[in-house]
Amino acid sequence: MAEVVDHPESSRLELVRDGHTAYAQYELGPGTITFTHTLVPTELRGHGLGTSLVEAGLALARARGLKVIPRCPFFRAHFQAHPEDSGLLNDAGRALLGG
Repeated sequence: MAEVVDHPESSRLELVRDGHTAYAQYELGPGTITFTHTLVPTELRGHGLGTSLVEAGLALARARGLKVIPRCPFFRAHFQAHPEDSGLLNDAGRALLGG
């Protein structure tokens, strides 16, 4: 499995496989990381790469002590399916989930 790489100069996490790039776009703010968009090319879908990007994004947030704002529907779906990660959300992130 290809490794997820943080590219802070473009504010995104990337995973390259078979010549295609999947990515999770983010914005850093004071004490927060907002995930704005996740893209997994059609050719790479169904192999868990989106989940790998989410896991890498959450690991990045933990490592930097940041709270998450999941504007991206893929990240929101993760938090809905994994309430054990809700401690990473700030108030704005919880509001996006309806909480």
